[in-house]
Amino acid sequence: MHTLTLEQLRATTDAGGIVGVTLKALGGAFFVQVETRNGDAAVLAKARSSEPRSFGNPGQALNLLLGLGLVVGAFDVALWNPEDRSASRTRPDRAEALKRTHGAAEHDKWFREQVQQGLAEADDPNTQWVSHEEAQSSWAAKRAELAKRIKEGGS
Repeated sequence: MHTLTLEQLRATTDAGGIVGVTLKALGGAFFVQVETRNGDAAVLAKARSSEPRSFGNPGQALNLLLGLGLVVGAFDVALWNPEDRSASRTRPDRAEALKRTHGAAEHDKWFREQVQQGLAEADDPNTQWVSHEEAQSSWAAKRAELAKRIKEGGS
């Protein structure tokens, strides 16, 4: 039995090439099996893989099939074992990824607020501007003071 990616299944469905769909249980997981017009049987595969895509919850598989327009099919639950949790996916790395995503979103929000504040200050007619020469002179004085403190061994 060969596999079909979701894109291939969608294209085959759109072309009218699917004659049967079975939601097949194996252990604690469900798989989508299709029969094509040319008599081939195929299983829905994971994205970018030839490994069969499993669903721990048959409702997720049914929603996917409904979205494809495959509304009539069969169930094969002869090998279903709801106690079998080996098919359930655990992704401990997802918690860390979500933390990084939220952190990035918070930083992005802060950064955008800073940009808005800077633009508002730039547009304010009461903003006092510092010339390039004044800024260079000020920083040169600060560097000289720091170098003097370091030379004297102070902090």
